[in-house]
Amino acid sequence: MSGKETVIIIGAGPCGLAAGLALQEKGYDPLIIEKGNVVHTIYRYPAHQTFFSSSEKLEIGGIPFPSIERKPKRHEALVYYRKTAERSKLRIHAYEEVTGVTKRENDFLLCSKTMHGEEKEYTACFIVMATGYYDNPNYLGVEGENLPHVFHYFKESHPFFQKKVTIIGGKNSAVDAALALEQAGAEVTVLYRGHEFSNAVKPWILPNFHSLVRRELVTMRYGAEVTKITPERVHYQHQGKLREVKADFVFAMTGYHPDHSLLQRVGVQVEEETGRPFFNKETMESNVEGLFIAGVIAAGNEANEIFIENGRFHGEQIADAIAARC
Repeated sequence: MSGKETVIIIGAGPCGLAAGLALQEKGYDPLIIEKGNVVHTIYRYPAHQTFFSSSEKLEIGGIPFPSIERKPKRHEALVYYRKTAERSKLRIHAYEEVTGVTKRENDFLLCSKTMHGEEKEYTACFIVMATGYYDNPNYLGVEGENLPHVFHYFKESHPFFQKKVTIIGGKNSAVDAALALEQAGAEVTVLYRGHEFSNAVKPWILPNFHSLVRRELVTMRYGAEVTKITPERVHYQHQGKLREVKADFVFAMTGYHPDHSLLQRVGVQVEEETGRPFFNKETMESNVEGLFIAGVIAAGNEANEIFIENGRFHGEQIADAIAARC
C-alpha cells in the first residue's frame, strides 16, 4: 500500500491543477496523479498554437499569467503551469497511470502503474476526476485509417515540406494545420463533410484560410465524405461522385472524446446519448458519493462546452464541498 490520502486528483491538466490549488486554500494537501506530465495535453498542441482565450482567463489559483500578446501561445502556457505547480508545491506523481478506482464503504481504493511498471495502491477519502479528453481521437471508421502515414494529431509542419498533405476535418485543428502546412511549403487539400466551417473556428484565422483557397494555394472540398485511405490516396464521395486525391500524408483532425471507462467502472452514471456523466452542478459530485468531476470531462461528448476558462472554477466548488464534510 503506497499510502492513505484525503484527496487524490486524477489528471494534472489546468483544471486538475486548479482543483489542487483550491484544496490547498482549504488546508488540504491533495495528491495529483498524472499519466504524462503537468498539462501534457497542452504539450501535445501544435508548436505554434495560440489560445482562443486571453491569458487572464487561463489563470488558476489567482496566480497572474503574464504573456507577450493578449492571447498567449502554447509555450507560454507550458511555462506558466509548470511554474504555478512548482511555486505552489503541489504534490504530483507524473508518469503514473491510474488503472482502477474502487468505491469501498468509507473510502476509495486506487490502483496505478508507474512508467517502470511498478504497481501502486492508495486509499483516499475523496477522488477528483480531471482526466480531459485529448487522448481519445474520434476515428472515421474507414479502411486505411490506421496506416502509418495517417495522423490524428498535428505538431509541426516542417517534415511535410513539398509533400502532398490531405487534412480531414473542419474545425480549429484542421484550419490551424492547413495554415501551418501551407506556410511550410506543403501541397494542402482539406476535405470536410460539412458545407461550411464550424462556428467554433477561431474567427481571426478564417480570413487567412479563405484567402489561401481563393488564391488556389489550398484546395478546399466541402461536402466530402471520406470512404477509404490507401498508401498514396484518399478516396471520398463528393456531389454524388467517387473522387480521390493523392496524399503522401493524411491528418484526420476529426476531434476527440472523453474516455468514461474509469468513471463507469467505479459506478458513475453516464448518459448514453450525450456521454455526460451524472454530477451535481453545485458541487461537481457524481452519483458516487465522494467522487467529483472537474474540467472538460463534465461536458461529455460536447467538449466545446467546457474550456480551461470555465473548468478552472470547478476546483473551488469541489473544495467547498469537501471542506463542508471534513
